[in-house]
Amino acid sequence: MSKRKLSRQQQWRVDKVQAERASRAEKRDVRDAEKLAAGEYGAEQPGRVMAHFGRTLEVRNAEGTPVRCHLRANLEGMVTGDRVIWRAGQEGSGVVVAREERDSVLKRPDARGQLKPVAANIDQILIVFAVEPAPHPNLIDRYLVAAEATGIAPVLVLNKIDLLPEDGGELGKLLERYRALGYPVVRTTTANEEGLEPLRQQLESRTSVFVGQSGVGKSSLIDLLLPDESLRIGALSEDSRKGTHTTTTARLYTMNRDEVTDGELIDSPGIREFGLVHLTEQEVTDGFIEFRPFIGYCRFRDCRHREEPGCALLEAVETGKIHPERFASYRRILDSLDA
Repeated sequence: MSKRKLSRQQQWRVDKVQAERASRAEKRDVRDAEKLAAGEYGAEQPGRVMAHFGRTLEVRNAEGTPVRCHLRANLEGMVTGDRVIWRAGQEGSGVVVAREERDSVLKRPDARGQLKPVAANIDQILIVFAVEPAPHPNLIDRYLVAAEATGIAPVLVLNKIDLLPEDGGELGKLLERYRALGYPVVRTTTANEEGLEPLRQQLESRTSVFVGQSGVGKSSLIDLLLPDESLRIGALSEDSRKGTHTTTTARLYTMNRDEVTDGELIDSPGIREFGLVHLTEQEVTDGFIEFRPFIGYCRFRDCRHREEPGCALLEAVETGKIHPERFASYRRILDSLDA
């Protein structure tokens, strides 16, 4: 779809608003520089971004107290989870003067398909799915591929296990398939207190992000992990068995230390399907970790792993080294990129 062309008056208004914003930021930066030179700000100290609202940030100080800060104009935009250097002002606010190097960054494509950072310094991505709504393996694979592309370790979390049949059913078999690939699998439920213990152990000493399909119980889990916070929980439709999106802004939370030691959680907006349009065909291929021993061993260097003779991936499927359903899921993802 071609981009709609703005009229001359509309473009003038856009330019005017942008110029006004730039002017305000420049004036504020000059005032900050004057205050810094005059010693009106305190000493530099470390902090972590709990939430951001444009160029206004909520920064957690060393004591764990949130402080409202604004961003120097010469700094790039921050995201939730960023580690920063800030200086306290005289009225309970502060100014962020530097950002530390990021260990990791989670990006998602925006409405225009451009990659946009949404959170930083994440140790693991918890991919939550549930007995209801029934998970589709291709959606799980999409999350795994997206996580592999970021370099952030993925963990599969099966919620509502109290609804599973005693033998685990087909879902139990699917879980074992992912576990055999080396992915951690955590089973949990909010139906009883003991059901959260495996999840709490996985969260210790890590900064985590929950992602997953609507209605899988992410908000319910977070409510129990963060009893002092309140998240609106959407109802699960009895007819469609699909949930509704409930979370609207990314925020960093510290978990109850009596239950989870040094655990932090970044709660980000729910999504129905993880966008992969920004990935190349090779990045998707690399995202299937069991493919890696066979990549580069096809007869033809430009092999697309469809029907080419001497394809190492196809041979691995035929010999049982790659599960045929995972390979079919891989093909569906690639076809969706071409659509």
